[in-house]
Amino acid sequence: MMIVTVPQIDDIPPAERFAAWRALCELTSIPMELRSDHEHDFRAHVRGGVDIGEVMLTYTSVPSLRNERTAAHIRRSDPELYHLRLTLRGESDVCHGDAETTVGARQLMLTSTSAPYLAVCERGRVDGITVTLRPSLLPFPPADLRRLLGQRLSGRSGIGAMLADLLTRLATESDTYGPADAPRLGTVVVDLLNALLAHELDAGAEADAENRLTPESRRRTLRLRIQEFIQQNLDRPDLTPASIAAAHHISLRYLYRLFEEQGHTVSAWTRAQRLERCRRDLADPALGDTPIHVIAARRGFGHAADFSRAFRSAYGVPPRDFRHRALAANR
Repeated sequence: MMIVTVPQIDDIPPAERFAAWRALCELTSIPMELRSDHEHDFRAHVRGGVDIGEVMLTYTSVPSLRNERTAAHIRRSDPELYHLRLTLRGESDVCHGDAETTVGARQLMLTSTSAPYLAVCERGRVDGITVTLRPSLLPFPPADLRRLLGQRLSGRSGIGAMLADLLTRLATESDTYGPADAPRLGTVVVDLLNALLAHELDAGAEADAENRLTPESRRRTLRLRIQEFIQQNLDRPDLTPASIAAAHHISLRYLYRLFEEQGHTVSAWTRAQRLERCRRDLADPALGDTPIHVIAARRGFGHAADFSRAFRSAYGVPPRDFRHRALAANR
């Protein structure tokens, strides 16, 4: 892996440090306007040129700084690159594309050198990692990528967290990797980034489609989504109306109303699904040696007697008799 470390500028007289930083930035093909409240004592650090295959990583740490790339800058020089920025510490106010937002620690943002950009950090030092890559590495229509420019993407959970963890390790442990590792690591970075972008685009498309639904269709769609969630989590002992409502960011009252429209309560519907799952398990020859109380417990019934009564009420026979008949019929 080729690594180029840019010398610190602390050895330069304080009054000249900001000018040195500006000159360093002007060596790139991405001109922009730089300003800082610390021009008289500018303590910035950069570690650049971490070359991993087809992408480049750069680590920076800056005090108060304002970066602005205008349409005039773009006309002067545009290498047509994308940047993925991971903020490690501090926060910046960013205006890019059609978005204005604040980006903080463990958050990601995609930017393009072909669109005006303004980033202002004035609430303390900001540390971050920037990934530079060509458009050909992102297999999405340009119009779709424009929708994501300047949007705050989470690096705290899911795919974003995996990507943020990898970038952090690459930036802090770069000397532990050899030249042969670079192409493979670059491929992993690009794959994770594309997975994150695809996830965000899918979520946006789903939200757009849902916003076009009528109120009744929206309620029906939400109810189906909740029912699918319940089906997938029947084994969880903490599957309660409160936890279901919280998982879907709705009030408990609204959850109750969604199910009442169908003539039953959410608790009764959940209980019926658990009983049906138990009924299938009891009829399964592969589970013939599993005790009934174990099957019941797996499906959320903590007390064998309660399960037996509920099963008999739903199906007309005790679970033991049902199992005997079902397994005999399958022989």
